[in-house]
Amino acid sequence: MPDSRNWFAETPATRRRRLTASRRQGMLIHLDGEQLINFASNDYLGLSFHPAVCMGAKGALDEAVGSGASRLVSGDDPMLHRLEQKLAAWKGYEACLILGSGMLANIGLIQALADRHTHVFSDKLNHASLVDGVRLCGAKSHRYNHLETIQLQKLLEKHPAERRIIVSDGIFSMDGDSADAAALLGLAQAHDTLLLIDDAHGIGCMGPEGRGITAEHNISGHPRLIEVGTFGKAFGSYGAFILGTAELIEGLRQRQRTLIYSTALPVAMIAAAETALALIQRGEQLQQLRENLALFKAQTEELGFMASDSPIQPLIVGSDEQALQLAAALRDTGFFVPAIRPPTVPEGTARLRFTITAAHSSEQIEQLTARLRELL
Repeated sequence: MPDSRNWFAETPATRRRRLTASRRQGMLIHLDGEQLINFASNDYLGLSFHPAVCMGAKGALDEAVGSGASRLVSGDDPMLHRLEQKLAAWKGYEACLILGSGMLANIGLIQALADRHTHVFSDKLNHASLVDGVRLCGAKSHRYNHLETIQLQKLLEKHPAERRIIVSDGIFSMDGDSADAAALLGLAQAHDTLLLIDDAHGIGCMGPEGRGITAEHNISGHPRLIEVGTFGKAFGSYGAFILGTAELIEGLRQRQRTLIYSTALPVAMIAAAETALALIQRGEQLQQLRENLALFKAQTEELGFMASDSPIQPLIVGSDEQALQLAAALRDTGFFVPAIRPPTVPEGTARLRFTITAAHSSEQIEQLTARLRELL
């Protein structure tokens, strides 16, 4: 008879993942008694440990730790509104809505926008939060091959409906490549659909002034466009935000269940994100990131890395075993780059996902790339 001890099928050894207690110290990570250089962090600008960002959070902690309630009850601190206004102005949108995490933002957003009468058209490599949002909303789902806008166009022509939404990552989290945001918006206009872009890995580190791929394609603020961003990556904090027209954001305030029924973010996280935004706008960390990324790409030009202009630099190895072996060999010489295996990535594409940050030194990057040339 099944009970909780045998409910799940056993996970194969090469697919098993574990929560490993670790402590970060700048770009070092302390793991199982080892001190390693961390090339696996999404803290692209190194702001999670920037003194000013930490001081902003500490100052807010003098007032309170938790927010105490959802935003629609009594947890709606004025600092949330101030940061929403700053983000909307910086990104070129009418309005903004802050939520607890990227997962909460995407799942709740898609459920608020779509129902069983809606058709959603999604890139096959979208993040799990977008995939789950589409599944949970009950919409009719159509998936197109990664970045293939011609196939998307054919699907749009084949499936007319009153309400349709194109859904795509901006920067794809495991491949590091970018959606053609302008082409997607062109299709949205031609076929009378909304366009939702989750640029969690682009905002803060891609495009002009770090404003992401929608700014790079000069489409920010378009009335057909809804954009999602996060504080948990380039901002070095925690939480997420949705950008769009004033009418859209007001509609989400009334309907988005992951906002209405979730405790508001602690103000310390908002204070940290607000400080991070000021640093991003100054541009010093962004310039350093671009210099570090150029160095890494030059040093690995002939090593078979996937094409990517983002801080995410993937190296497809193939089998789970090969990826685990390469990750172990790097760890033996002081580098932390864990193997990424299915189901996170498609079968046969196990990889090492290197992330380059502004906080890495040129010496650390050169040491890593020298070791890679020895191993590959």
